[in-house]
Amino acid sequence: MRLIDLSQPVFDGCPNCPAHPPVRVTAGATHEKEGWRLELLSFASHTGSHVDAPLHKLAGGASLDQLPLDRFVGEAFVVDLRDATASMPITADLLSKRLRGRVTDRIVLLATGWGERRQRTDEWFYRSPFLSTDGAQWLVERRVRGVGIDHYSISGAAEPNNARVHEILLGGGTWIVEELKFPAEVFALPQPVKFWSLPVNFKGFSGAFCRPVIEVE
Repeated sequence: MRLIDLSQPVFDGCPNCPAHPPVRVTAGATHEKEGWRLELLSFASHTGSHVDAPLHKLAGGASLDQLPLDRFVGEAFVVDLRDATASMPITADLLSKRLRGRVTDRIVLLATGWGERRQRTDEWFYRSPFLSTDGAQWLVERRVRGVGIDHYSISGAAEPNNARVHEILLGGGTWIVEELKFPAEVFALPQPVKFWSLPVNFKGFSGAFCRPVIEVE
């Protein structure tokens, strides 16, 4: 077995959602001074590759630690959307054309190519492709287990109903993983693939960092 890493790295000053505080990583201890090394971190829990729990958008919703851990592992379809243009909605019609297999209780990963563009540009911050409200409803109606995208937000900044997309998914029992990156080899794999996206066990959190991978036998 080997693992294909789909995560985005977190480092001092790395690109992140502009509504969140900037990422800061400083030395808490060094070999030269204290005899060991320790990093101090300051950034939002929804930074880098991370999972959203219902509590993220729904008052009174389940926190991350209240969701069964095995929900974050399962068969997944990678939807090749690398032809997506800036600010393009990923609609129900588009999903129905690109997703041919049975998606009930499976994970859907939206590969728009924006993970490769992760840098501090206006395009990456504000003009990514995004899941539309009817696309979100389409996934929930098919009882998709989870949905992921290679951007800091599943609904981007271009979707006027940004919050509503999250509410539809999280309220419908579909968790979200954001800030993925898809190596080229992923698109040659037989589908569905085995996907893991285990979040850190932060009690009462609305979301947490994860290390998303595809398992290849």
